[in-house]
Amino acid sequence: MCAHVPETTGPADITWLRVPLVADLLFRAAESRNLQVLTVFALAGQSAAQLETLMRATDAAGIHPPATHTTVPEAHTSPDGPIDVHLISQGDGNQHGMSTQVGAARIYRADGRDPAGFADPLAVRFALMSAPYHQPADLSGGVLAGADETVASWRRQVAHWAESPSKPMPPAISQAARAAFSDLDTVSVLGLLRDLIADEDVPAGAKFETFVYADRILGLDLPRDIGRTSG
Repeated sequence: MCAHVPETTGPADITWLRVPLVADLLFRAAESRNLQVLTVFALAGQSAAQLETLMRATDAAGIHPPATHTTVPEAHTSPDGPIDVHLISQGDGNQHGMSTQVGAARIYRADGRDPAGFADPLAVRFALMSAPYHQPADLSGGVLAGADETVASWRRQVAHWAESPSKPMPPAISQAARAAFSDLDTVSVLGLLRDLIADEDVPAGAKFETFVYADRILGLDLPRDIGRTSG
């Protein structure tokens, strides 16, 4: 899989981060089906400093590091062999074979656009996953604050549910989640998890297993607070 990382088009542009994020979601979804995936970052002539920023930001956002990166991508091959899927930003006019387009993303926040500088960088990941990957995403300060609050709340919920006996995921919820992940439909998965929190008919142990399963692909580190004491 080759993620074609575009150059920035302005101070608010984070499409260069969203393309690797979608690649990471595809990587995680494929691995959950026992497929082995190698990811290549194809860079659009970024400088060494820009590459350093990219790698720092992707690490902060929970994105798996690439097997390699190159600044001179070929259309159908990489240093590791043939490419099956190309992830490109909308507007990329180059021919890349079988391609999946990723919508542009912009972030509006006074303290910068590098997730590594945020108190919880995974809130940026959540905010980006809250919009369909093929549509534009505009992250305002309010959107980011809401994402930060939700991620923190879900971690507390998961830590609370972890104290209950484990129960299997409800079949209907499991099927819906797997179907959504097959299409990289993170919007539907996040909505499913929101609805599940309020569903009194689902045992706490089943909620725990569902959130932990979904987090294998969402990558929000939801079990992080298990066993932690407050205060």
